[in-house]
Amino acid sequence: MDKLKKFGLMEKIVHELEDLKNSQQAIIQKLAKIEVDNMELADKRLEKDLPDMHQRVSDNLDTIASILADFASQTDQFSDSNNIAALKEQDAINKL
Repeated sequence: MDKLKKFGLMEKIVHELEDLKNSQQAIIQKLAKIEVDNMELADKRLEKDLPDMHQRVSDNLDTIASILADFASQTDQFSDSNNIAALKEQDAINKL
């Protein structure tokens, strides 16, 4: 795989991880809203299961955030060490 193609794939993964992180944050917010609404309703099943669900999603969010930070850093290092900006410029010139 050439360097530009590899970098493009790395950038795609960074964006997908960011999207996954945002999705997990939205799930946490929805769970929190359900927990608040259930304070009034007092459904036993919700009281029992929601805190565990919240914790699992929160743990997943922490893992995703850690992976994202590491992979974004790795992508930046790859870009710097392979002069991706110059390769992109040359690729654009070659396509003219």
